[in-house]
Amino acid sequence: MGPDLDDDGLGILHVDMDAYFASVEQARNPQLRGKPVIVCGLGPRGVVSAASYEARVYGVRSAMPTAVARRACPHGVFIKPEGTAYRDISDAIMNLFRDFTPLVQPLSVDEAFLDVAGARRLFGTASAIGRKIKQRIRQEHDLTCTVGVASTKFLAKLASTYSKPDGLGVIPRQSELKFLHALPVSAMWGVGGKTAAKLERLGLRTVADLAAVPEASLAASVGSASAAHLHALAHNEDHRTVSATPSVDKSISAETTFATDVGPAVWQPALVKLCQKVASRARKAGFVGRTVGVKLRFGDFRTITRDRTLPVTTDVGRELYEVAFPLATASAKAPLRLVGVRLSNLASAAHTARQVALDEPEHGWRDVETTIDDASTRFGRNSIRSASTLRPRDC
Repeated sequence: MGPDLDDDGLGILHVDMDAYFASVEQARNPQLRGKPVIVCGLGPRGVVSAASYEARVYGVRSAMPTAVARRACPHGVFIKPEGTAYRDISDAIMNLFRDFTPLVQPLSVDEAFLDVAGARRLFGTASAIGRKIKQRIRQEHDLTCTVGVASTKFLAKLASTYSKPDGLGVIPRQSELKFLHALPVSAMWGVGGKTAAKLERLGLRTVADLAAVPEASLAASVGSASAAHLHALAHNEDHRTVSATPSVDKSISAETTFATDVGPAVWQPALVKLCQKVASRARKAGFVGRTVGVKLRFGDFRTITRDRTLPVTTDVGRELYEVAFPLATASAKAPLRLVGVRLSNLASAAHTARQVALDEPEHGWRDVETTIDDASTRFGRNSIRSASTLRPRDC
């Protein structure tokens, strides 16, 4: 694998932004360049969302508790995530990809697969397109990305993984099995820590070891579905195509973790905010939903969920709260560590008829909330707040 190897016949790219959230913060504030930047929840129960490569030198990784990250890197720059900025830049980058090919399959805000096989006449080989994409992202957003080039999605993702950061990895067709079989089993798509440990106990340490085992024998240890999946990938069989069909969100959710375990006086206003946030996201995405759920986590980390399906769809925070509050109240028999709200059973708002009640006023809560959406867009997220989200000391 390398940046200048033969890419004849290769058409799949995997583009992965480097330390995305942290890199965005460094691009927004050039004084942070070269410093260990850690994007995380800042409270005592916060978790790391992203760490710059300067912070990773100290062992800081995503999903690490913020408290552990502070001990590992006490001189790091700790920043609360700014979701809007990350999403806006992500949207721009995905549109940049579509300048090269319509076949773009986003995997998350910071990575996507591209099928560029049909773009050769316009833009050159897959490697050349990868270089052009890297150049444009650097010029337009002051960010770096890593590009993997291969004949399949599985190999393209491996190529980018092993070329980070700011790299370009090409796996030529004639070298595919040689490259693949030298990797540890943990590199396989879908192999987590437990499965990797189970395979290693069977003496299967490399992908070559895995490929040598009959599928039926493997099924006895990991199950038939996993065995079929791993056996195919170990033999470089990946027939999945890049799908440009927009994925349909299954749910929209938001949650908050408290610094200490709290009672209703604290979690109730937080629940109001979460309902408003979920509803606002639904409206922005063009969805309505019928099922409202709450997530409650107690001090002992016991977590429960409760939900209720409505007779009609909604994208109104007030209506979400009217369902979420009694669900939470009925189950919150002890102080809470975390509370969350989820709207599921989604449908397109544009294609969903809304039943108007006979006594419904001409202007209701949806009009209020869309006005708040507009004000937040123009003047900032907290420019208008519902009085029900305020605690006494805020008044």
